[in-house]
Amino acid sequence: LLTTHRFTSHNFFFRTSKGSTPDNANALHILLHQADSTMTDDTHKETSAAESHDIALTPFTLIRYVLSIGMLIFSIIIVGALMFTGNTRVATETNPWVSLIVCILAIVWLTMIEGQQASLVGLPPVDPDLYKDSHPITYKNAALAFKGDNLDRYLMGRQFMVLLIVFVINQCSSPLDPKVDVLGLPDGVKFVFLDIGLAMIVFTCILGQLTTQVNASHMMIDYVNNYFAIFTLYTCFAVEFSGIMHSSYLIQNILSAASGKPIISNEPPKEGFTFAFFWGRVLMSLAILGFCLAVTLVALLNGQTSVAVKYPAIPPELAVVLLFVFMSIVGMLEGMQIAFFAVAKLPASERGTSFFGRKTCELLFKGNGQNLPGFMIGRQLTVVCSFFLVGSFTSLTIEPGTGENIFGVSDSAQSFLNWGFQGAVITTILASISWQLAASAYPIAFLNLPFTYILLVVALFLEWTGLCSGAWVLARIQKSVTGMQYDEVYIGTPEERMANNHGDKEMNIAQDVGHLTGGGFGGYLAGSHDALDGPIQSKDAIDEAA
Repeated sequence: LLTTHRFTSHNFFFRTSKGSTPDNANALHILLHQADSTMTDDTHKETSAAESHDIALTPFTLIRYVLSIGMLIFSIIIVGALMFTGNTRVATETNPWVSLIVCILAIVWLTMIEGQQASLVGLPPVDPDLYKDSHPITYKNAALAFKGDNLDRYLMGRQFMVLLIVFVINQCSSPLDPKVDVLGLPDGVKFVFLDIGLAMIVFTCILGQLTTQVNASHMMIDYVNNYFAIFTLYTCFAVEFSGIMHSSYLIQNILSAASGKPIISNEPPKEGFTFAFFWGRVLMSLAILGFCLAVTLVALLNGQTSVAVKYPAIPPELAVVLLFVFMSIVGMLEGMQIAFFAVAKLPASERGTSFFGRKTCELLFKGNGQNLPGFMIGRQLTVVCSFFLVGSFTSLTIEPGTGENIFGVSDSAQSFLNWGFQGAVITTILASISWQLAASAYPIAFLNLPFTYILLVVALFLEWTGLCSGAWVLARIQKSVTGMQYDEVYIGTPEERMANNHGDKEMNIAQDVGHLTGGGFGGYLAGSHDALDGPIQSKDAIDEAA
């Protein structure tokens, strides 16, 4: 990552000449003293910021760090060995080196997509003048993303990009034939780490998501101060503009009408050509979604997907049911994230209105809200696991040229469908965006569901196991190597910004309806703690402090 580091100093300009006087020398001494004092203040500020984010290292924490890093190393080794057996789709159709390189590039791009989201969801309340001069590329990122409704466009394109990249990683590192030997490992180990995909889940979560989220959620300004972020932003815009995901906007409007809650937009109503072009893409998206669903369901019922090879004991009818079960789990977890951050802005008395709603809130906001960070990590593990499983259900195994092409498509089209990218379309719209939009309109209803409480307990247990604890170790290494600094070094804490007449913009729960940002503004306050670094300050704590 290319980062620009702020050097806080006054713009001193002086000249020395042969006829310098003692007054000039004294002035020069004063200037140098002031510059040295400023550098000392900056160093103190950086040290203070780092200390405020430090986490106490207990023996249990250290053990989890060591075991997680060990699990990560083992996962990388076993997946790399699998690639060089030629037993993945990319390795089979190209060669193992291509599979390895594509997988690495996919992970690198995923780090930016995940980190950029943390930055762009957290920066809207902050006055951009505070970082305009010190971080010009970050300012350019913000100017593009925060213009009109561009943030929603970015998030929609970004959601599809995440699914697409995870599916690419799946094609690079998932075994085609579970019987092929890998490093002489027992069948049980291969089944857990390769067939189920624990190895892929671990290195994707740690390397591609959590490490970058840990840093970007606290170093928003430094993280996107590079042209890689600009490129990623434009790519997400292009994906949204293509219209592939536009059926999500139809769902958005239906939910708004059903809930009676208007969608707050920063742009005028669509008219004329803009109106026709928008709804034309919605219709196109519905057609694409329908085709993707038809291809997937027919292939599943005919036993022509990877799941029939990996898990031959699963009958076709059950495979269809399991596909929608895993998609529902993804949807619930995506919606829960939005709902949890949204209700964090509400007093405790207005949160859960049912038995399970109250149980969920009691567990989530227990103590100082320390379980919210745990949910975010456990959720990441569960979602990525479901993504990889869905990838197995949507990847086809039809050999082109054998006369079995689905719906009689051409051989080239069949070859493309075999990669399973239609699953990314289905999952993004039906198992991700739709549920997030529903949670933004009905956050309390989400909390009241019994499945919400069950999945919260599962997510907290997965976080407790420490599978992804190594992300904090790698995050510290990444911060040291890139030289990134915490946001408060540049723009101060929210309290300091308020004291200096640069207070954050007010963001309320009504602004979440119909938007993928959800409650993110309440969970990612620049310069303060958030859901990936210990307890966040809940509405109750804020009220008590006031």
